[in-house]
Amino acid sequence: LTAKIQGMKNAVPKNDKKRRKQLADEVAKLEAELEQKHKEELKQLKEASPEQNKVVGALTSAEVVQIRFEKKAALEKEREERIAEAEIENLTGARHLESQKLAFLLAARHLEIKQIPSDGHCMYRAIEDQLKDRQNFWTVATLRNQTAKYMQSHFDDFLPFLTNPSTGDMYSR
Repeated sequence: LTAKIQGMKNAVPKNDKKRRKQLADEVAKLEAELEQKHKEELKQLKEASPEQNKVVGALTSAEVVQIRFEKKAALEKEREERIAEAEIENLTGARHLESQKLAFLLAARHLEIKQIPSDGHCMYRAIEDQLKDRQNFWTVATLRNQTAKYMQSHFDDFLPFLTNPSTGDMYSR
């Protein structure tokens, strides 16, 4: 309401006293309507509250706990049903079919897809997993360190990726 009033005040020129007076009357009317609306809402809330208090007061704490437990159980059951439906739907989806084809092709080459958790280190964890078979033991920390050293020694190769294309300013220092 305040923003609406400010907009109305800004729309009327300061030297137009007649329209300013009309605006003041209109603002007073809007504020009175809002005040009346608030009073009615408070009245309705006060009338509804005793009824709600009676219902809650009539229940024992054990009954309240039981009701909450039942609600949680119903929500969990509904959630599990939705998950089951989504899994059934995914079995016929393009993504599932594609992963089956890829798994078949990889199995022919004695390869497999490994799941790497996305935790902020996933790229380095994937490289670490690939290098485990080669008698070199690399950790995420050493891979990050080596990557940083390489990027610092080959700064010019990475410069296009570190600048804003429209302004040419560096993203970071």
